[in-house]
Amino acid sequence: MTAATLLTLATLIGCASHSVDDHSPTGEQTPTISLPPVAAAFDYQLGGAYEPGPAVQIVVRDRLAPPADDRYSVCYLNAFQTQPDELDNWPDDLLLHDADGDIVYDPDWPDEALIDTRDAERVAAIVTPWIDQCADAGYDAVEFDNLDTYTRTNGLLTRDDNLTLASALVTRAHDAGLAAAQKNAAEDAALLHTEAGFDFAITEECAAYDECDAYTDVYGDHVLAIEYSDPAAFADACAAPDRPASLIHRDRALTKPEEPGYVFELCP
Repeated sequence: MTAATLLTLATLIGCASHSVDDHSPTGEQTPTISLPPVAAAFDYQLGGAYEPGPAVQIVVRDRLAPPADDRYSVCYLNAFQTQPDELDNWPDDLLLHDADGDIVYDPDWPDEALIDTRDAERVAAIVTPWIDQCADAGYDAVEFDNLDTYTRTNGLLTRDDNLTLASALVTRAHDAGLAAAQKNAAEDAALLHTEAGFDFAITEECAAYDECDAYTDVYGDHVLAIEYSDPAAFADACAAPDRPASLIHRDRALTKPEEPGYVFELCP
């Protein structure tokens, strides 16, 4: 990415931050960012919003859902891939294409196309309003998913491409008064924290893959961990002395309580 592009991207994000500041009481104050409570029970509700249990203090929901009342609420954004059924919301030239001109899809999520992060300025222009909507809705934080798409592109994208975009999005979140959560990408946790500015982490199956320390070494107790394993494996994860302070067991489809297969369990 050229210096001119980086300057333009910084200008874009800076202008957006001024628009938020102008709506504050002083027109100048930087919004206060709050991190989630440590060692608190949380619920991961990307499959649909529902009333959380009384022990739950943190709730993560999709950006199109309202935040949970009286809980620390995290707004999920799939900023590096398209959501299923939202391909048409993105300009075709911001979707990553291979040498044959075909759109590149996530091999594990074949209905999610990868975003071309080499054009960070234009991608940020699309995602910035989503961040603002999360803030306006009353969320406390935003979660950015698929930060590691560059690992699935056979060299079309680089770590620096994604890091540049991530840095811009975190800056925008902070300007909007939102904490920023890194989703997965264990191998890049230190970079994402120190260079992009992420405040805490949300991880899936870090116990199953023996990588929880990649997050806790960087974020300490500010790690929300979800396991999708069988109950016996979850019990083992809960018993581990170095487990993340906030750890839950959920069904992989993240269903609602009234739906078949629903699982939600806290460590004892």
